[in-house]
Amino acid sequence: MSDPASDKTVLITGTSSGIGLETALAAAADGWRVLATLRDPARAGRLREAAQAAGVDGRIEIRQLDVTDAASAERCVAEAVRDHGSLDAVVNNAGAGHLGTLEIDGVEAARQVMEVNFFGVLNVTRAALPHLRASRGRVLAVTSVGGVVGQPFNEAYCAAKFAVEGYLESLAPLAATVGVGVTIVEPAAVASEFVANVGAPEALAALADRQGPYAPALKAYLARTAGAFANAQSSADAARAVLAALTAERPALRVQTSDAARSFVAPKLADLDGSAILGMTSAWVG
Repeated sequence: MSDPASDKTVLITGTSSGIGLETALAAAADGWRVLATLRDPARAGRLREAAQAAGVDGRIEIRQLDVTDAASAERCVAEAVRDHGSLDAVVNNAGAGHLGTLEIDGVEAARQVMEVNFFGVLNVTRAALPHLRASRGRVLAVTSVGGVVGQPFNEAYCAAKFAVEGYLESLAPLAATVGVGVTIVEPAAVASEFVANVGAPEALAALADRQGPYAPALKAYLARTAGAFANAQSSADAARAVLAALTAERPALRVQTSDAARSFVAPKLADLDGSAILGMTSAWVG
């Protein structure tokens, strides 16, 4: 374990599987005290087993947190500070996917995606910021290459991730004036349960049939996406990129977790690490 992290506490959301679970394990192995949060702690079985197998179960605490509930976020953060004296970092990882187009699915579906992916980040970050100011800590959010490049049939999901990126890019220069670092972590395709939760193959086929005039387009999109996920990055590998951002002395605003992610966003983001945009906006706040 590394000494610098040995007395530090990080709160991570969405740790039942995938990047969240692997980030909790990696941070604990690096010496962090990890508050691994889930909406339903009964789903923490895989994390508990993996932590025990890795010998880091003594550094991971399971906490209940529903990111869509501001009161839950306030309570979880307050209990963390009460129990451990400080909070040094937050990793906003909890998220929910959605596949479909607004015309067919309606606005309510998009609203639900925004509640988890965007307002969830706001709830947790707002609750944590006073304590992160005190510890001169940092805020991370796992977004997606879909937070940079809008993608067909991912309208609601990309809109939510765009919103998170806009919020944190706006917050970063302001947070820096009070000693808080902000980093956005952008994975591309990752082999995790997140993808399975969006829809099993048979469910996706049925979804395509419900898309009316957009059915041929969705079938073509699903065929392309299957190819992308055939070479998906592992959750553990993506988590290593999250940990690197968490522990870096001067982390970039924007971090891609793989070469695939960098290649995907490069046409839109010539300023890959966010240094140019931060240099500009930091000057606005002195």
